Amino acid sequence: MMAGAGEDLRALFRAGVRAALEAWPALQIAVENGFGGVHSQEKAEWLGGAVEEYFFRNADLELDEVEDFLGELMTNEFDTVVEDGSLPQVSQQLKTMFHHFQRGDGATLKEVASHITQRKCRVRATALNTARETDEDDADSVEEMEVTAVNDGAATDGVCPQPEPSGADSQTIKEEDIVEDGWTIVRRKK
Repeated sequence: MMAGAGEDLRALFRAGVRAALEAWPALQIAVENGFGGVHSQEKAEWLGGAVEEYFFRNADLELDEVEDFLGELMTNEFDTVVEDGSLPQVSQQLKTMFHHFQRGDGATLKEVASHITQRKCRVRATALNTARETDEDDADSVEEMEVTAVNDGAATDGVCPQPEPSGADSQTIKEEDIVEDGWTIVRRKK
């Protein structure tokens, strides 16, 4: 591989990493809501470089290693635990792009990054108002958030579905299911 071609591939991989991270709803919410402090946007930009460097220093990464690395960065930099199931998806996207980078397959790398960008959703998190009374001074309280996806790309193929209104058969949390110490009883569907 020639030096110029290697630099071009590296730039394509860098663009792919940034596309995957910018399309990641958990990171979008963390940045938008300032979970990383006043420098959340700068941390998100730094994250792209850190992920890129992580792949270059560890050429034969397993999926769980990438997941652990991303999860640790989100926890340390944005005080966010990602539990929405997106961590394996983003990790797989990054691993796939790095595989194409290693093979020198710039066309496929560009195509994967383009596909991720087209499917990108813009998300918004809003605090939920609950019917039960909460103690405002509770240091261990956890703020619940509702996440709404907004279609940001033209061709999404239903990737960013709008939240469906709750029907009579949808699972709801009843007041009696919340016990006094804050735990919620989860019941099996009938």
